[in-house]
Amino acid sequence: MKKLFRMSLLLVISALLLAACGGDKEEESKALSEDKVLVGVTGGPHEQIFEVVKEVAAKDGLDVELKVFSDYIMPNKALAEGQLDVNSYQHKPFMDKFNEDHGTDLVAAVPTILSAIGVYSNEIDDIADVPENAKIGIPNDPSNGSRALVLFEKAGLIKLDDAKRDNATPLDVVENEKNVSFVELDAAQLPLMLDEVNLAVINGNFAASHGLNPSTDSIYTESIDSPYVNYIVVRKENENDAVIEKLRKAYHSDEVKQFIEEEFKGSYLPKW
Repeated sequence: MKKLFRMSLLLVISALLLAACGGDKEEESKALSEDKVLVGVTGGPHEQIFEVVKEVAAKDGLDVELKVFSDYIMPNKALAEGQLDVNSYQHKPFMDKFNEDHGTDLVAAVPTILSAIGVYSNEIDDIADVPENAKIGIPNDPSNGSRALVLFEKAGLIKLDDAKRDNATPLDVVENEKNVSFVELDAAQLPLMLDEVNLAVINGNFAASHGLNPSTDSIYTESIDSPYVNYIVVRKENENDAVIEKLRKAYHSDEVKQFIEEEFKGSYLPKW
């Protein structure tokens, strides 16, 4: 009986040791490769910049592969589900809201550029000339929608509920002397809707991809001290992986900085 008990105990201990070893291997397998990385970007400036990052990274032995998206949600879903290694297109408030809504653990790992949003119009040249009952297009995602509303508040067009300013929606407008209405649209569609609304807030990457320059074509722009800096984003389990440091080194290189300054002429600013 004692012999049988000892044998059973040994089997249990062996099973636990095997499980522990298996767990270690599983943890190790989560680390990203140091030699190859799959990066999700949105089409336009983020893709263009990462093409230069790709060239710089190759000199350090890192193979960067890009996957291009046309919206703001799918790159985060793909990253959270392990279909990407990192992505590069979003600011931290957007990422934080995505984490909150989807129960994910994405982390802002490397600061990249500031893509200032701007107000554009085919009808008016000055934000002060917004007509009564104007229709205004804004992004329909929560973080960029509230960002747009704060921009209009700073321009003196509306006033927001103080308690809800950071996550404001059109329902949180408490003063609206010109009785403007806000039309919430997919951010990528806003440049195409300028003939359908009086004015619209357009994110820098989508503006640039439609030939619009925030510094010359917008009638009102975000200030340079905006908190909406973009980041290379990664799953929390990979934030300290060696490849992230390689990406940081490549992105923060002189070659990439020079490209941003010469190509975008102030529409996008290096934030490192």
